[in-house]
Amino acid sequence: MPVAGAMLRCGLPLLSRVGGGGRVLSWPDALLARSWSGQAEQHSPAQDDKPIPVDIPVPFLAHNCDPPPQHTETSGEELFRFFRVMNVMRRMEIASDLLYKQGHIRGFCHLYDGQEAVAVGMEAALTWEDPLITAYREHCNYLGRGATVTQVVAELLGRQAGCSRGKGGSMHMYHLDHHYYGGNGIVGTPPPLGTGLAYALQYLKKPNVAVAMYGDGSANQGQVAEAMNMAALWKLPIVYVVENNHFGMGTSEARASAHHGFYDRVGYIPGIKVDGMSVFAVKVAVAHAKEWCLAGRGPILLEMDTYRYHGHSMSDPGSTYRTRDEIQGVRRERDPIDLVHKLITKEGLATAEELKALAKECRAEVDAAVKESEASPEPEEAELFTHVYRADTGVEMFGADRHASRLQRN
Repeated sequence: MPVAGAMLRCGLPLLSRVGGGGRVLSWPDALLARSWSGQAEQHSPAQDDKPIPVDIPVPFLAHNCDPPPQHTETSGEELFRFFRVMNVMRRMEIASDLLYKQGHIRGFCHLYDGQEAVAVGMEAALTWEDPLITAYREHCNYLGRGATVTQVVAELLGRQAGCSRGKGGSMHMYHLDHHYYGGNGIVGTPPPLGTGLAYALQYLKKPNVAVAMYGDGSANQGQVAEAMNMAALWKLPIVYVVENNHFGMGTSEARASAHHGFYDRVGYIPGIKVDGMSVFAVKVAVAHAKEWCLAGRGPILLEMDTYRYHGHSMSDPGSTYRTRDEIQGVRRERDPIDLVHKLITKEGLATAEELKALAKECRAEVDAAVKESEASPEPEEAELFTHVYRADTGVEMFGADRHASRLQRN
């Protein structure tokens, strides 16, 4: 493949990122592209990195603001990055589905396959200095913030190699260094917590924006409206991202919301409806929203029109409130990976067979990460008592009877 081979010969990672202050942030090795036999040696980086125009066919719909442009540019490097990362995310979620059905993953588990364009396109417009908080469908968001597949899968399996040492599970992943604040199991909490992150940015005079993600099923909660009112009053730098996959926990938006749109439901906050199945539309919209916030205009809301292929959680077959034909129709017409695949082949950057080989490599990498995760031991019993309270605060804690159950932590 031209771009992959050329960049690897130059020693450049396909998935490097630039953070705040020009600091280079590299994606994990598990996601870096590998070369294979083909046409790689016959092309130069200059040829592969020429700007490639991309039209965004689904119009942006805007409320109280100008819409983003309906066109953008990409490059061969970015196309292969998008293709590879979304394939790794897809394979990781499919592997998680199998592990759950085999009884190796327990408890709640919400899969993201079908929605990869939102996570990947969003990160393409942000840096890891921009705080991100989401709800419980979070595996791919966490991966996009620089985690490894092993850290995700091992956490799902309850193993020491997991990002929370096997104690958090599917809904409680966290990456402080890259400003990823979860993974929150309580429905509707990202908007108020994200508003707090935005307040911190404003208070500390940071040149960044906070991003708070939530689903269509939680959009009617009171705490969401309260948080948005506060953000608008104080003109906080926050992008509210509602991932509208249309069915909440199994009830369609038409039955659950009196007003079917989400981007225009808050009169005093501007909003944009985005084709959430297009990584290019997401990237353009998030960049537009970030620019809006950094100009001191306050919050903005993005509605990502997306679709989940699995049910709400692993306990939901996902076929009782929608037809299998509908699911297959979305896969056939709007699949986010297929969109990038078509553009790569159209531009002559790789053949369908070469992309198939790359997809197989992604699957092999995920399979290797699953084996590594399964080999990791379970947490020691003593680990159950760590990370409950900080032990260096000198705070005194009491039970119901102050005199009988006093505990001093030093």
